[in-house]
Amino acid sequence: MIDTSPSLEAMQEKAVEAADFMRLFSTPNRLILLCHIAQKERSVGEIQDDLGLKQPGLSQQLSELRQAGVVQTRRESRQIYYSIADDRVAVIMQMLMQMFCGAVPTVAAQAIPTGPISGPSGRNAGAGFPGEMAHWARLEKID
Repeated sequence: MIDTSPSLEAMQEKAVEAADFMRLFSTPNRLILLCHIAQKERSVGEIQDDLGLKQPGLSQQLSELRQAGVVQTRRESRQIYYSIADDRVAVIMQMLMQMFCGAVPTVAAQAIPTGPISGPSGRNAGAGFPGEMAHWARLEKID
């Protein structure tokens, strides 16, 4: 059997990138914002009304997520709509919602990817690791 696990050096090289990526999920407001957008595309007004976030804070959070490439915008007339742009975020949000909320979000209710997960640049998010493929398992709650 061939060992396809990443080398210690490869993990060390990716640790900073992974920590920076996980920082996007580190505050409750940003996490609930991502959970809300992961369910379906939302306008800024919908997000503000549904989550009760004040405009300055919401704009700052959305700007940071957009700059990180995890959300994307679409303009329709005067409305701006936000949706998840990074497949890695969609997978993580699905997992978190399943683990902590006991639900699978509507958008992510499709089959969990079994191949490479694309990052915001459209390239394989696992690039650099041997095998360059993410393997996912569905977590089931055992009663």
